Amino acid sequence: MTAIGLIDCNNFYVSCERAFDPKLVGVPVVVASNNDGCAIARSNEAKALGVRMGDPIHLIRDRLDKHGVVVRSSNYTLYGDMQRRVVAAVEEFASEVEIYSIDESFLDLAPFADRDLTVHANGMRDQVRRWTTIPTCVGIGPTKTLAKVANAAAKKNPLFDGVADLRDPAIRAFVLDRFPVADVWGVGRATAAKLATLGVTTAGQLRDMQLKQARGLGTVVLERLVAELQGVAASVVEVVEPRRKGMAVTRSFGAPVSDLETLMGAVAQYAMRAGEKLRSHGLVAGQLTVFFHTNPHRRDLPQHHGSRRIALHPMTADSLELLAAARRGVEAAWRDGPAYTKAGIMLDDLVAEEQRPRTLFEGDVDRRARLMTALDEVNGRFGRFTAVPAAQGFAREWRMRAEAKSPAWTTRIAEVPVVSAR
Repeated sequence: MTAIGLIDCNNFYVSCERAFDPKLVGVPVVVASNNDGCAIARSNEAKALGVRMGDPIHLIRDRLDKHGVVVRSSNYTLYGDMQRRVVAAVEEFASEVEIYSIDESFLDLAPFADRDLTVHANGMRDQVRRWTTIPTCVGIGPTKTLAKVANAAAKKNPLFDGVADLRDPAIRAFVLDRFPVADVWGVGRATAAKLATLGVTTAGQLRDMQLKQARGLGTVVLERLVAELQGVAASVVEVVEPRRKGMAVTRSFGAPVSDLETLMGAVAQYAMRAGEKLRSHGLVAGQLTVFFHTNPHRRDLPQHHGSRRIALHPMTADSLELLAAARRGVEAAWRDGPAYTKAGIMLDDLVAEEQRPRTLFEGDVDRRARLMTALDEVNGRFGRFTAVPAAQGFAREWRMRAEAKSPAWTTRIAEVPVVSAR
């Protein structure tokens, strides 16, 4: 019998911060986005105070201070390592673990379907809690979509106490008939509005829609979604992972940048990171776009949006080649005077490295590939940006603000927490 689970870490970024700072337990906590811009994670206490996802920190600072809300800068190195630990704790409870996002993983529970899966899932939650302190909820169903719905029910409905198993048709109908269609995984705002005009406002009503009607309303995506709500796995239709079409590395600066070489230092870092991402996915790119712009909300200051698109011949994942192309683009689009606040690199025309078309006048590709492998190994072992091109520099005045960032508790030996017994 098919049994798919979804384990979701509750308020994951906040829970990671609390794992190493017990003073944060029980108090309202908000984790801010890059550059300390917006709220991207909130504890239950902060949610109760009305802090919404995406609220700009600078606009709600007075309210945060009034209620004693603790704000932490995002610490993705810590969160990524804690995700690894959560997955390690889960692995023995599932035959296969598919990481869906940093705080969610799908689980193949079919080999354990003859057991009481609620008890099984609670054992998994207990182990995650012991190993990481991270609280979780688990949803179980015959399809991924139903597992997502079950997970939401497990989190929001106290009747389920953290684990909801929707394999039972009666329980499934109870949940779907009360679940807003706009909250169903894969239903966007526009689709929800179309469904509302037909009187479809719950997941149960969407489940009962004819497949042909669903395809006409929202293409094959909605048709598959309806099938999954009916208990038919859509994975049998699409067994090949869709090819990734593009990727990007973009950041806002911690302070405005008004000279070319400082901007180029930031762009150099983004180009190096873009190459690293390409290589980690086994891809090469055929086109690079570099852009940089001023703050569009400061109309009292000079405005400029510069960008250039550069074809990459041959297609490449070589960071130094990407850096050279990005420099050509920056120099061509640069304008003196404005103070720039954001820049980025976008890569398109991605293909698998082994499918890369060869060109007649290529250099020593294997030698450069070995250089990139060595670069990745050095930075992987000693920390990102240990080895960098000179163009990137070391001062990095443009780095994002992270004024309340927690230490790298688990990945930097100098910042490992020290415990003493008395």
